[in-house]
Amino acid sequence: MNPALDVSTSVARMVPFTKMRCAQAHRDPGGGGINVARVLKRLGVEATAVYPAGGATGQLLANLIEREGVRSVVIPATNDTREDITIFDETTREQFRLVFPGAPLNDIEWRDCLGSMTRITPQPAYIIASGSVPAGVPHDFFGRVAQASKAHSKIIVDTSGPFLRAALEAGVYLIKPNLREFQELAEFAAIDEASLVDAGRRLIDRYRIEVIALSMGSDGALLVTRDMALRANGLPIDPISVSGAGDSFLGAMVWSLVKGNSLEIALRYGVAGGSAALLNPGTELCRPDDVHRLASQVIVTPIARTTR
Repeated sequence: MNPALDVSTSVARMVPFTKMRCAQAHRDPGGGGINVARVLKRLGVEATAVYPAGGATGQLLANLIEREGVRSVVIPATNDTREDITIFDETTREQFRLVFPGAPLNDIEWRDCLGSMTRITPQPAYIIASGSVPAGVPHDFFGRVAQASKAHSKIIVDTSGPFLRAALEAGVYLIKPNLREFQELAEFAAIDEASLVDAGRRLIDRYRIEVIALSMGSDGALLVTRDMALRANGLPIDPISVSGAGDSFLGAMVWSLVKGNSLEIALRYGVAGGSAALLNPGTELCRPDDVHRLASQVIVTPIARTTR
């Protein structure tokens, strides 16, 4: 719902109040749902990206997505599609991410997006509602998507705040928060494993969620259901870029589920996908060879129930 044209570059060193010469800019399609669709396509699963696009940036975005072979349903938007900027400091190896707000959508535009999602044929096995939402879109938008589609599709949500809560009220199959988003949703700050699992089960009891995949960066990930909890180790990788790691995690995980794999194997591929994205600059996302290679290095272990 809030796509972006991601512009990435590098400088020798970030210095305040100084004109800095940048490397040649690289442009990639961006936005949570678009990135997940790109990852699925790379891994060999067809996905349809539904998104609004406007102006010259919107046209370039659509062209780049088409170039990658990802099917699209493009909703014409009045306002220009946003650009986001990522700058890599070659000296400190730090990454600076400048994220702009998306242009507002009017009622016709967001309703067209909603209608297009619910009219995709054949009916998809999974619908992934991912990313931020621009102004003008009601807070229950993803909830409406879930309500309209959950009878025939498993709904996966990767967003935050009121948009996430509204989706949970409607009922979803899986959510993929990061640690900060999870703590905000669960309204607690503890980070020890037992507390995270307990908080996840409380959320499952409170809302209609089947699976929580909690991504924790270099610490790996946890997966929690009503009856099972799994831990996946993080992989020791010196990141070139962290942009798109969460989307790569989700894309690789959904790919594994589409292939009929267990949640344990899907979690392994999720961590591998997120880790693989760290190896590439800008928002190039993960590459299939890296995902499959790293998946064999991810160790998934069950977490025993604790008595409190």
